Amino acid sequence: MAETGITVKSGEGMTRVQVTCGHQSGLIYVVPASRSWVCSEALIPAHALAGFFRELVALKLGPVAELMQDWGIYYRQLPLAADENSEESIESTDASNS
Repeated sequence: MAETGITVKSGEGMTRVQVTCGHQSGLIYVVPASRSWVCSEALIPAHALAGFFRELVALKLGPVAELMQDWGIYYRQLPLAADENSEESIESTDASNS
């Protein structure tokens, strides 16, 4: 078991995320699906989990929000690397024009 209790194992066509501590233990399976076709096989787990949490939070369902809060799980979407680079380019262009 990993120090954090989270072990990620990638295999052919599937990634397993084992979450284990002294009180809980479970396995999350991530497999290719209709919404993960845009990523390479290696990045499907990241794409699927980020997309799942983004959409789950966007539902703005009270019971889901309460459950996440009860477990201390929060999700915040981050800008993509391409978006960050675009913003940096705009900022540096603005600064050089001043």
